[in-house]
Amino acid sequence: MWRTVLRRAAFPASVAALYLVLACLRPGQAAHALRSSGHTLAQLAIPLCIALTVMFVLNLFVRPAHISRFLGKGAGLRGIALSSAAGILSMGPIYAWYPLLKDLREKGASAFHLANFLGNRAVKPFLLPVMVFYFGWAFTVVLNVLIVLGALATAAGVSLVVRTNRAV
Repeated sequence: MWRTVLRRAAFPASVAALYLVLACLRPGQAAHALRSSGHTLAQLAIPLCIALTVMFVLNLFVRPAHISRFLGKGAGLRGIALSSAAGILSMGPIYAWYPLLKDLREKGASAFHLANFLGNRAVKPFLLPVMVFYFGWAFTVVLNVLIVLGALATAAGVSLVVRTNRAV
């Protein structure tokens, strides 16, 4: 038990030690670094809270059987549409979604659907009007269709590799 606690505390403790050393050697740079870290933490707070809230609600109401049915290996076109739409509509930094996706995977979501979600995050509906303004309709439509198709191809590749590695 203590070994696990020490292992989890090693990184934060080493970062704190580096800040202390930097504060002793160069107080101005240490203050700037600390402000930058605080700014990054502030930017992460809302997306992480949203992802953790979604995870909480999923854990309350959604059972692994539901996840397997909608995002599992046999989900079919409905699962593809759901993971694509969720990826397109998701907002915030990608790393804020990682805990939720890990939770979904543990509940039975397939590697294909998780990779499809991540690939479709490149399509941003709220930026489409700006893209049309700068690049035109043809460019915008072709690019976004290719992004969705690329996400599907990437998801298929990830699914094959993950399936192959698990068999080993």
